[in-house]
Amino acid sequence: MIGELINRISRNSFLVLSLLIPILAGLGLNFGLVVGAMAGQIAIIIVTYWRIGGLPGFMTCLGIALPIAILFGYLTGKLFNATKGQEMIAGLIVSFFANGLYQFLFLVLAGTAIPMKNSPMIKPDGIGLRNSIALTGTKDHPGIKYALDGIWRMKLCHLIIASAIILCLYQGIRLWLRHRNHQLEKKHKKTFMIYAGLSVVLIGINVAILLGDSMYKNLKVPMVTWFVIALLCTLTWLLMKTKLGQKFRTVGQSQRIAQVSGIHVNGVRIKAVIISTVLAAWGQIIFLQNIGTMNTYGSHMQVGMFSIAAILIGGASVSNAKISHAVTGVILFHMVFIVSPTAGKALFGDAQIGEFFRAFVVYGVIGISLGLHGWKKHMLDQINNAHTRS
Repeated sequence: MIGELINRISRNSFLVLSLLIPILAGLGLNFGLVVGAMAGQIAIIIVTYWRIGGLPGFMTCLGIALPIAILFGYLTGKLFNATKGQEMIAGLIVSFFANGLYQFLFLVLAGTAIPMKNSPMIKPDGIGLRNSIALTGTKDHPGIKYALDGIWRMKLCHLIIASAIILCLYQGIRLWLRHRNHQLEKKHKKTFMIYAGLSVVLIGINVAILLGDSMYKNLKVPMVTWFVIALLCTLTWLLMKTKLGQKFRTVGQSQRIAQVSGIHVNGVRIKAVIISTVLAAWGQIIFLQNIGTMNTYGSHMQVGMFSIAAILIGGASVSNAKISHAVTGVILFHMVFIVSPTAGKALFGDAQIGEFFRAFVVYGVIGISLGLHGWKKHMLDQINNAHTRS
């Protein structure tokens, strides 16, 4: 279970984090995330056809996806500006429309208007791509599977011990600096003792696992992937501290006030959508290199709903989201996904019931969130109307 959870966190976190900026910019839940995922898959198809594997292939995917995602994001942003107040519905519709164009491109044009001869991706009749494309490659032409995940893997036990030691040292240095600057208070000592105690407990548990016969001692974490996720969290946090980030927040809180303040509202909204679309494209590439197989006509349609449900479970809303919501949501949402088939089999004797519960969680959480958002907006309108009359 823990190994599966680590895998899911590694491959899904980047996609969920790509939803943050549109929410903060007042665009709501970006159902247009699917368009970004399509850009990532187009890049993967091109790189797979060129037979560029490993890390060079992965980096080439990122490079090819960038201009495609920027174009898609710009067009989606223009659409959102034309449908203000209905961005989530527009995003959902544009994802279906884009999916139709995507299928026309790779079901009809690939192999006919777009020559792709002697490629294992093409169907036997020579027209259209196969339903699934293996990213494992061959001995002579390796694919991009685990191109990022496989760079450096560390045992989970070692990672937790290292994290506990670093955390303890960090708190110790902060305590020493406060003592040197004569700013040390009793609460700071308490905080240090709590973190020190937590570190000791974590180290103790890991030592017990290492000395025992537990299967967990062989679990490994893709460190580079986790570093990339941590880097995105840091860059998102730093972006919101910049002038552009403050514009995102201002536009998200009130477009009218932003307009009066001299902010080009439409331009800021388009930038938010472009950033989200690019991150979604890169997130889809990270997602698929972890799985190793691409469902040509279905992979992109799944990630949108699942990513939105994850960030909502983490505590985000249509109008407010934080990095902690995204990270917590990924963990909680995928814990439910892992446990639900086992729980369904244990409680009802049928694992399929657990699968139905998954769908209920995904669509139920999104439905409740949208319902609460609509109710809150209705109540605010009533209050504003009452103030206007009085």
